Amino acid sequence: MLVLRSSPASPFGRKVKIAALELGLMDRIEVVIADTTDPAEPLRRQNPLGKIPTLVLEDGTTLFDSRVIVDYLDHLGGGRLIPAGEARFAQLRLQALADGISDAALLQIYEARFRPEQGRNADWLAHQAGKVTRGLEALEAAPPAFPDRPRIGEIALACTIGYFDLRFAGTWRADYPRLVAWLDDFAARVPAFEATRVKS
Repeated sequence: MLVLRSSPASPFGRKVKIAALELGLMDRIEVVIADTTDPAEPLRRQNPLGKIPTLVLEDGTTLFDSRVIVDYLDHLGGGRLIPAGEARFAQLRLQALADGISDAALLQIYEARFRPEQGRNADWLAHQAGKVTRGLEALEAAPPAFPDRPRIGEIALACTIGYFDLRFAGTWRADYPRLVAWLDDFAARVPAFEATRVKS
């Protein structure tokens, strides 16, 4: 049995879970919640970075981060999420953009969560917010099309903007109507998206 160390709210963990569901591998994976802030958490021995998601293989070795885990699962599942040829690079680029937007959003959240208000760096927050805005604007200008089954880039994007609904109460929606329509279409076509949604 594979063990996925993650947390329910993580957009990166959600990406891995949707990938596993799409590949028919979820019955081979046990999901175990990890507390990245706990010094005694076994995650820190499983992944020296203490980050989620981390996948523990049956022989005890580990894979991280989410992009490596998804690549491994796609290998196990027959290569349906990461295409071959030139299409591969378009998907990996879209995944990198979506993951980068999530990273910038998380850094803003962590600044507010872990630093007292008087110690927060407004320039740093604006720097991260700029990454989010530029990324979403680029995607709004050209939302990606996808075939009958989603690939890794589309899955990563859905998890990223789904995270904005969770952490920012959907405030992004008014500015990005084409992405809203894209996400609604994705959710309707990919049941794994709803199956992995955190309700609050």
